Amino acid sequence: MQLAQQRRALILDAVRRDGAVRVADLVERLGVSDMTVRRDLDALAARGAVEKVYGGAVAVSGTRAEEPGFDTKSGLQGAAKAAIAEAAAGLVEPGAVVAVSAGTTACAVAARLLEVERLTLVTNSLPVAELVRTAARERGADRVPELLLTGGSPTPSAALVGPLADLVIGSLHVDLLVLGAHGVSERAGLTTPNLAEAQTNRALVAAARRVVVVADHTKWGIVGLSGFAALDRIDRFVTDAGMPEEARTVLAESVGELVVAESGE
Repeated sequence: MQLAQQRRALILDAVRRDGAVRVADLVERLGVSDMTVRRDLDALAARGAVEKVYGGAVAVSGTRAEEPGFDTKSGLQGAAKAAIAEAAAGLVEPGAVVAVSAGTTACAVAARLLEVERLTLVTNSLPVAELVRTAARERGADRVPELLLTGGSPTPSAALVGPLADLVIGSLHVDLLVLGAHGVSERAGLTTPNLAEAQTNRALVAAARRVVVVADHTKWGIVGLSGFAALDRIDRFVTDAGMPEEARTVLAESVGELVVAESGE
């Protein structure tokens, strides 16, 4: 069996490489119990090497400029994201033009929007575009939202960004934007570690009549390299029941409406 020091070194290497790790994956990879992995994460977090989140751990402030990949992030906070997605999708009316940003929570919302009639979906997210394309092949193109993919250069989080994306988005007017974030704080607002993605997100916000942010509780207090929206620009902020009370108070006073989605677990 590996010594604790060896396990923790392997965990730290994985966090530095991928940006985040899941407890379940570490249990399988290291061949130890769930409790052992959680103790290792506690020890790493105590010395500031990682930041614990529900279901795993993410890189800490010293590596905020490093952007975890889409697949890495998609396995974290599954129940919270599902609850947020269901609540946010309920805000979308048939016939609307809806923009969906990159990010795993926004993608979870998009999966539920496939059922909304006469929807036009604008996105800079490759996974969201693939959701729509797959549904069109299975159901027929007339039974899924009309898709407009912005174009641009892909980031590690599978977002299309850059001048082309910004130019396309800047020419549009959308009814509602479903917007994810790497981090949320009272001072910095919504942030991301990717400068180009921040600029593209600013373009999305400018194009939207209403902005709905979808972010689970682990995003609170995280400050990425570049900000793209202040809290008072947000019409609705949809989060999960794990959001701390003090954060709820700040959000309720700053955004148009705070929606706390219950997971039912």
